[in-house]
Amino acid sequence: MKKTILLGILTSTIFFQAFAQLEKEQIQKLAEEELLHSLERFSELLKIPNNGRIPEQIQANLEWTKAYFEELGYTTQTLSANGVPHLFASREQNPNKKTILVYMQLDGQPVDSTAWLQESPYLLVLKHEVDQQWEEIPWQSLYHGIDVDWKLFARSASDSKGPAMAFFTALEILKKEGIKPAVNLKFILDFQEELSSPQLAGIVQKNKGLFAADGILIMDGTRHVSNLPNLAFGARGIATVTLKIFGADRDLHSGQYGNFAPNPVFAASRLISSLKDSSGKVLIPGFYEGVELTEKDFEAMAQVPESNEEILADLGLAESDQVGKSYQEAMQYPSLNIRGIRAAWVGEEVRTIIPSEVIVEIDMRTVQETPGERQVGLLRKYIENQGFYIISGDEPSKEERSTYSELVSFSSRVGSQPFRAAMDSDFGKWLEKGMQKVFGDKYIKTRQTGGSQPMAPFINILGVPAVSVRIPNPDNSIHAPNENIRIGNYLEGIETVLGIITEDF
Repeated sequence: MKKTILLGILTSTIFFQAFAQLEKEQIQKLAEEELLHSLERFSELLKIPNNGRIPEQIQANLEWTKAYFEELGYTTQTLSANGVPHLFASREQNPNKKTILVYMQLDGQPVDSTAWLQESPYLLVLKHEVDQQWEEIPWQSLYHGIDVDWKLFARSASDSKGPAMAFFTALEILKKEGIKPAVNLKFILDFQEELSSPQLAGIVQKNKGLFAADGILIMDGTRHVSNLPNLAFGARGIATVTLKIFGADRDLHSGQYGNFAPNPVFAASRLISSLKDSSGKVLIPGFYEGVELTEKDFEAMAQVPESNEEILADLGLAESDQVGKSYQEAMQYPSLNIRGIRAAWVGEEVRTIIPSEVIVEIDMRTVQETPGERQVGLLRKYIENQGFYIISGDEPSKEERSTYSELVSFSSRVGSQPFRAAMDSDFGKWLEKGMQKVFGDKYIKTRQTGGSQPMAPFINILGVPAVSVRIPNPDNSIHAPNENIRIGNYLEGIETVLGIITEDF
């Protein structure tokens, strides 16, 4: 059943003691009363472009969030490393309370404005679904009743300004009602998460005392395909590799040189096809080595309500890779993905040439048992064993071209490290109490999700567990054109934060 929030009927005021725990009905009422104002502030935040490679955009987002925290009564400071700023916020700490460090991501993926079905990816657009298409409706529609199935479209609406704004809104509600959180809160805002947070480990190492906490709450990540409220206790890491496979030293006319000059696309194709078998399993020796799932792990995964058939139908696929027997099991293993290929031209620009090179972009998701450095090394060794000569620079020398028939350059980068927290820790149990207060048993816990988050520095240096609260809908198109967040998910995000931070730990 669809839920419509009629703002006009939410007029009564609720009074609480300063340290009172909120009950489900109170949380829902307060969140609904604040929703419209929250969406207006959300629109302001989304207007600020947030490519982490552009210092001016980082600074603009930092200044907006800094001002917001200070409005809420928090003290802020900028922590910089190699010219990249991070924002830290806290307020007076009660020694009788546990302390939670909240991680927020404010940067987003670059945008191709021409691929978005709206004026600008940074101007928030309200849409409703008509015949399986999303059509824009006036922003003023929100003032006449809000349908929770409407969606908000903008870059970073889901990843991850939406989750951050849900937390800000919960803090604003508590401030208005004169309620103090049941835990001490500290915040670290990251403006280069999409670049794997290259400066974050140094920031944490240098400021261990500042970040000291009993647990880390991550406001980032998409929900499970069921779209149920979701706690995720781990995430895979990421390593990337760029291959450039060479043919002749220039593009050649396919009529003049076809049947004589080898086309590097075929060499690239043979290499790519050799990486996996027909069931989708990676064939690189040792790629899965070390991953052992226990009976307890399988029991935890079995608690997640999902159907392979329903997921395949939603994705428009006939069958899945067979790395695991279920979606949950598949997420527990490292993966290898071809994320992009480029060779010559296509479409209206196509031309009759033999391209001189092929670029293959690879990402590998890693788990704790399969560190990124190891996986990169295994891939490199495999490519050499397939008969390729790996050159030392960006382009082969004349001598290399005349000596080796299959030439490739290999560059790699290890990004975020994988992490996994115990699902039965005191921190995990506290989060569950907050979730149960709002959602009863209508929420899920996932052992490990597919995406990557830069939590390893916090966990390794501070020695505390990290768990992510998943808010955005699974069909949110993160990283792609027309990224969105469902209003019902956004509202549940506010409710989730209120439930958790007003729960005794």
